[in-house]
Amino acid sequence: MGAGGTPSGGRTPSAPAGAATPHRQRATALHPGAWWLWALALGTAATRTTNPLLLTLLVTVSAYVVVTRRPHAPWSRSYGAFVKLALAVLLIRLLFTTVLGSPVPGTHTLLTLPEVPLPDWAQGIRLGGRVTAEGLAFALYDAMKLATLLICVGAANALANPSRLLKSLPGALYEMGVAVVVALTFAPNLIADVQRLRAARRLRGRPDRGLRGLLQVGLPVLEGALERSVALAAAMDARGYGRTADVPAPVRRTTAALTLGGLLGVCAGTYGLLTAAGGTYGVPVLLAGVAAAVAGLWLGGRRTVRTRYRPDRWDARAWLVTASGVAVAALLFLAAARDPAALHPGVVPLVAPALPLWPAAAVLVGLLPAFVTPAPDPAPKTAVKEPS
Repeated sequence: MGAGGTPSGGRTPSAPAGAATPHRQRATALHPGAWWLWALALGTAATRTTNPLLLTLLVTVSAYVVVTRRPHAPWSRSYGAFVKLALAVLLIRLLFTTVLGSPVPGTHTLLTLPEVPLPDWAQGIRLGGRVTAEGLAFALYDAMKLATLLICVGAANALANPSRLLKSLPGALYEMGVAVVVALTFAPNLIADVQRLRAARRLRGRPDRGLRGLLQVGLPVLEGALERSVALAAAMDARGYGRTADVPAPVRRTTAALTLGGLLGVCAGTYGLLTAAGGTYGVPVLLAGVAAAVAGLWLGGRRTVRTRYRPDRWDARAWLVTASGVAVAALLFLAAARDPAALHPGVVPLVAPALPLWPAAAVLVGLLPAFVTPAPDPAPKTAVKEPS
């Protein structure tokens, strides 16, 4: 050390070039609620079509945004797990269709399995028999819809910080939000623990695959999960989790009435929008239910004594990201009403699906977050220790 208290050589330690401070990261980060609304809107759009080309385009859009805007954090590594889960859904649905048959009649027989005779009380169910191309195509289209929805949820998990999302919830939903956030962060932490333990076993020359490797990795992962649960419980108790303020009885009854009535109104309005006969009253009832539910949540937040440290701001970028997802969902709703044959290709007779042009262009609107949101900071590099 020199006379002035600096290390030998006269240089003072400094942050690496390009490193972002926590305050800068908070100032430039997008509101996590905007990411969830964007992803859920894409998932809603996926439920309006069974066209495999449009569903593949939705998956491509979400994957591109995740690749370009996913931060370098442990909780953002769960996207691959959701993709694997979606592929498993596809394989299981095709396997069930092959073994149990399909209600869709078909003329193009791919193979014929030995059929197992079943008793009379199991009429309508068969094991084995003919496997047709029409039945497999119908099962594939229907399973791709669910797989796309799972991948969109995985995109939200990879892009939105769960702890910041919890901080943005209304006070009335705080306790439920804690449970949801803990459940959402369990999967990324579990995947990170498994990857870390498998890498450690490979460095020691021990097997990390097969049943033996699974058993020897599973016990440390379970132990780490229990330790994390105990630490989380202690932190929540130290921060006064679960303590409520005194609220007058009339306010409690008004809160319960508004919340219950609002939820019933949302259900009735949604039912009206989904049915042909309820198109006239669906929108007014839905808006009234949403307004009553919001008022009930606002009054219910008075029972929760909590403050927010540096709350996330809902800025213009959050509005753009949310609007891009909502636009995709709204345009696909319109396309499904105007041209249902393009969004639901037929399988009897079996024809190759075609890509409708303007619905495909509508899906590309979902790429807007990749251009209006800031790029994630580069992964931190390990500092090289200078010789003394």
